[in-house]
Amino acid sequence: MKVPFANEPLTDFTEERNRLAFEAALRTVERQLGQTYPIRIGGKEIVTDNKIVSFDPAAKERIVGFVSQGDAGLAEEAIRTAERTFHTWKRYTPDERARYLYKAAAIMRRKKHEFSAWMVYEAGKTWAEADADTAEAIDFMEFYGREMQRLGRPQPLTRIPDEDNELYYMPLGVGIVIPPWNFPLAITVGMTTAAVVAGNTVVLKPASPTPVIAAKFAEVLREAGLPDGVVNFLPAPGGTVGDFMVGHPLTRFISFTGSRDVGLRINERAAQTAPGQKWIKRVVAEMGGKDSIVVDRDCDLDLAAETITASAFGFSGQKCSACSRAIVHEDVYDRVLEKVADRTSRLVVGDPAKWATNVGPVIDEKAFRKIEEYIRVGRQEGRLVIGGGTGDPAGYFIEPTVFADVDPDARIAQEEIFGPVVAFIKAASFDEALAYANNTEYGLTGAVISRNRDHLELARREFLPAICTSTANAQELLSASTRSAVSICPAPIRKPAAATICCCSPRRSSCRKMVVERKVA
Repeated sequence: MKVPFANEPLTDFTEERNRLAFEAALRTVERQLGQTYPIRIGGKEIVTDNKIVSFDPAAKERIVGFVSQGDAGLAEEAIRTAERTFHTWKRYTPDERARYLYKAAAIMRRKKHEFSAWMVYEAGKTWAEADADTAEAIDFMEFYGREMQRLGRPQPLTRIPDEDNELYYMPLGVGIVIPPWNFPLAITVGMTTAAVVAGNTVVLKPASPTPVIAAKFAEVLREAGLPDGVVNFLPAPGGTVGDFMVGHPLTRFISFTGSRDVGLRINERAAQTAPGQKWIKRVVAEMGGKDSIVVDRDCDLDLAAETITASAFGFSGQKCSACSRAIVHEDVYDRVLEKVADRTSRLVVGDPAKWATNVGPVIDEKAFRKIEEYIRVGRQEGRLVIGGGTGDPAGYFIEPTVFADVDPDARIAQEEIFGPVVAFIKAASFDEALAYANNTEYGLTGAVISRNRDHLELARREFLPAICTSTANAQELLSASTRSAVSICPAPIRKPAAATICCCSPRRSSCRKMVVERKVA
């Protein structure tokens, strides 16, 4: 039996040896930029004429790689290959399947800095953000392996005379895994390996902005010896193969992380029974957030300011768990706003390949234009405190931006921006602050910073960040096996930049929301 699960340690870049090692990894990866990556179906590598071209968002003329692009015909082949492989893979014991994950985790651990370096170049992540993404990917494999071994043991049942009852978990079949670009390794690895270790086979369609990182993960699975056809790697635009794969009669479940509109379409499409379909399809979908940090009048104001700044602007705010709204009690509003503005002014925006950089680029031109438009809206709906501009035109850089005096029903307080923009909202009381925090149709995460015991307990009862568009409290293996019902394993929800919350991640406690407390001396 493996030792109990423990999080993969994050790298301390204040140590020179770690900085030198990461710089060496960046140079290694830089020499590999521009290579071509195939589709992989079963044991076949398929090179197509149509390619997804991946660019570095910090240097938009630099090509990270060329990835062969699939179509509906290859999607059909991938699904049928996964379905044939399922009939042998499902017979592997939970222990056998878990050992493949442990092997893959060991390989990734040895190449940890290289995987992080790929995310610096392809996703624009800073050193710390990329390192955390890789660590969480390793966490998922280690965690899910142990969970499947636990679930694979005999389960307790009430015994009845003259009856021999058993409870065991059965895999479903073919799963379609559609991960996002903002956690191109961690969530890709988490959703894929959760399905695989439960005995299912997968067609993995990576996010179009970050297909090279997913291709590198597919190489790890091959190196770990995972049988051909268990994971079939099919890069393709969602508009080309998405509906086809979701609606396919052999598809048993879909694991998706991305936008609300796409997630709702997947849910609707999966609910339609296709000719030849035997089973009701399952959907695990996490579809964005509009997350709040509530700051009470009685709290550590420096903690509040540091939390808001780190959470709002880590990875340029491109997280469902990023702080998009700071809801602050009117008695401390001006002081917290001033402290956040001061910290924001000291953030370094620039090349994520440099250790000193705090805020890198946004992912692509589409995101860049969308965030610029929201900043224009923000100038009308609030008071610009800091930021609002752009950076080096060689990349997609946007300054960390703070708007003050925003109405809780304003667009920038309600709509998902997915960029380095935070709206400050003033509340007359703690009750009003909670009401503002709960007034969005999005869910997922949130935080409360207070020293008031009654307020903390009220927040635990009434603050509802994990609702509506989020399945943060769902179980990732829920879509991956059955006992006529479900198996239970925490879902892979990204780690926050600071004291926002992460529900059910192996890197955070399994809480629906987090309350930040500091004891009074």
